[in-house]
Amino acid sequence: MNRLLESLDDAPIIDKDGYEYLVHPISNGVPQLDPALLREVVVEVMRTADLDVDKIVAPEAMGIHLATALSLQADVPLVVIRKRAYGLEGEVSLHQETGYSESEMYINDVEAGDRVVIVDDMLSTGGTLAAICDALDGIGAEIVDIVVVLRKVGESALDDTEYEATSLVDITVEDGEVTVHSAHR
Repeated sequence: MNRLLESLDDAPIIDKDGYEYLVHPISNGVPQLDPALLREVVVEVMRTADLDVDKIVAPEAMGIHLATALSLQADVPLVVIRKRAYGLEGEVSLHQETGYSESEMYINDVEAGDRVVIVDDMLSTGGTLAAICDALDGIGAEIVDIVVVLRKVGESALDDTEYEATSLVDITVEDGEVTVHSAHR
């Protein structure tokens, strides 16, 4: 995980209305995402996640590239939770709130009894993951595992659910700097 840890040293931090936002290749695609970094992260997710599942579930937008690469390697179908409604039969909507935005998201192609792993780039406020867990519970899917690349240390909305996320790296972002607290090995 050397590339991931080194990439945190170079990642810019911007202020979004008082929220310190880490701009990182894995979570933003900016600066450009080096294939070696993505490969390293996907290998570590494969070592970490329970992939005895029917589907990989990832929220739009920045979970997509990670989950796509994981789907290709694990040979498990991918479901993207979209920010746009398609009106397909069985579509489920959810409301998500983060530290800097809120929006509706939509789940298609997950059914009662499906075993799923949720994969995302970042767990910060937990609003997105908590809303996804609630929606998947409502569908009747079994959430087998949740894996995120980066987790900001502290309370999150996911704490109010029965689920826990495993992170590859735990960080804080304060005063324009990233501090690594732990890294999955």
